[in-house]
Amino acid sequence: MSLLEVNGLNSHYGDSHILFDVGLRVEKNEVVALLGRNGAGKSTTLKSLMGVVTPTSGSVVLDGVELAGRKSHAVARAGMQLVHEERRIFASLNVEENLVLAGLTAPNKWPLERIYEMFPRLKERRGSRGTDLSGGEQQMLAIGRALIRDPKIVLLDEPFEGLAPVIVRNLMDACRELAAAGQTIVLVEQNLAATLALAHRVYIINNGHIVHEGSAADLKRSPEILQRHLGV
Repeated sequence: MSLLEVNGLNSHYGDSHILFDVGLRVEKNEVVALLGRNGAGKSTTLKSLMGVVTPTSGSVVLDGVELAGRKSHAVARAGMQLVHEERRIFASLNVEENLVLAGLTAPNKWPLERIYEMFPRLKERRGSRGTDLSGGEQQMLAIGRALIRDPKIVLLDEPFEGLAPVIVRNLMDACRELAAAGQTIVLVEQNLAATLALAHRVYIINNGHIVHEGSAADLKRSPEILQRHLGV
């Protein structure tokens, strides 16, 4: 059994049907990317896995436990963490308070020093409030808040969006380090080069339907697939 198995996932926003029988799998220690045009259903997929959006039907099994229909806090306790596109850090708390608060209910939390080793900039800024951080620092903190809970799987929604190239490179290095250490990751990202450099396998979603599955290496060699589904 795969670490994460998703089958027949359907999600709606009101009367609008957004996801249509989405199915995917993620193996332990694997980095899987979900690609697609704007509005294709990428973020809705992550939110449906996490319980932020309640699927109308389908199955989400993490490490043998069915999570579909559970609230997001219960999904988090089961070992899944979503780093939202908008980051959602506590603006009035400093870096260290954000991290400590995120780890309070974690059964096997990372020590703070492990987060600071991965993101030395956060250690330098440990006393700074969320509102005083740059976009890149906020993204590091958002990822650190997820990791401190020692999750089985991390969902990253557009982690590189709007960031300077040097910050993207730093975050990519951190993601590579995580992957090398065995962290399982699902990545949604518009930066195609960064995504294909990090991912082992790729799913492409279009209008709420999974239209392609394959290795990142094969996709790099298939520009016609990228052109057809992503227009690049």
